[in-house]
Amino acid sequence: MKISVIGTGIYGVALSLDMVSNGHTVTMWTESKDLEKHFLEKHDLKPITDVFIPDTIKVTSDIKEALENTDFVVLATSAKYVRETCQSMRRYFNTLTPICIASKGIENNTYSFLSDIVRNELKAKHIAVISGPTFAIDLINNEPVGLSVAVTSNKAFKCAELAFANERVKLRENRDLDGTQLCGSIKNVIAIAAGILDGLGFSESTRAFLITESMHDIKELLVKLECNPKTILSFAGIGDLMLTAGSPKSRNYRYGKLLGERQEQEKIDEYLKENTTEGYYTLLSIKGLTKNRKIKMPIINIIYDIAINHKDPEILVDFLITKA
Repeated sequence: MKISVIGTGIYGVALSLDMVSNGHTVTMWTESKDLEKHFLEKHDLKPITDVFIPDTIKVTSDIKEALENTDFVVLATSAKYVRETCQSMRRYFNTLTPICIASKGIENNTYSFLSDIVRNELKAKHIAVISGPTFAIDLINNEPVGLSVAVTSNKAFKCAELAFANERVKLRENRDLDGTQLCGSIKNVIAIAAGILDGLGFSESTRAFLITESMHDIKELLVKLECNPKTILSFAGIGDLMLTAGSPKSRNYRYGKLLGERQEQEKIDEYLKENTTEGYYTLLSIKGLTKNRKIKMPIINIIYDIAINHKDPEILVDFLITKA
């Protein structure tokens, strides 16, 4: 297949390398002409990654060129840019071409799931959402991984399967797009909380305590949003939650650790500026979504109070001990 990857972040690179290993050709789109020029000269995407990019992957800053005659589109931009990016794609996107959302998050202000944005902005008929416990570097290193793929049609799943699945990548299909996206988004927020506990000096046992309590809360939220509660048991659910909330590799975890260490706000702001920290963006969305729907989710309120209202991070520990 001829595949278009919209975005040149490290996860988009990892997915592209997986797809070309399956015999596909990939064109990656970047909005940066400088990055395109650097790629043509060096065949890497520094400063994003110094991984060598083979000739089977092309990089362009021309969105028309990226989407021309494509069989499958993978959307891998930061969540906050998804609507803007879709608007740029609209003129050149064929509504019958399957599109897979690899971005994770919920839009601020509208509290829209990314699949709703893709559906509304692109009028896409065949949508897939890919989510699960996969750090980009582990995909790049060809380690065995499992991913949930939520789809609107058989065509969307077949394209995703053909693109991604191989002897090292397992896909598991479901039809719960909202639940899969919710799990894939909120785990980044819980990873912030796990980092806070680490920054406070607590052990893996306390972080496991947090993850267990969070699973129950996410399951209840799935029910209240009319999603499938079993999605919490999927690769997108407990799988991704365990990985992201249990590892310092996670940028969200490292951000939370800064909060737990009570670092100066200037240092924290600098970290957020220099690192794509989807959990921070999603925290604002989940807080707004639950408030808008009149859904109680105290764990989100606690993390919000620490991250946004600058309250003492010790309130997280008190909350875990006293919550019903």
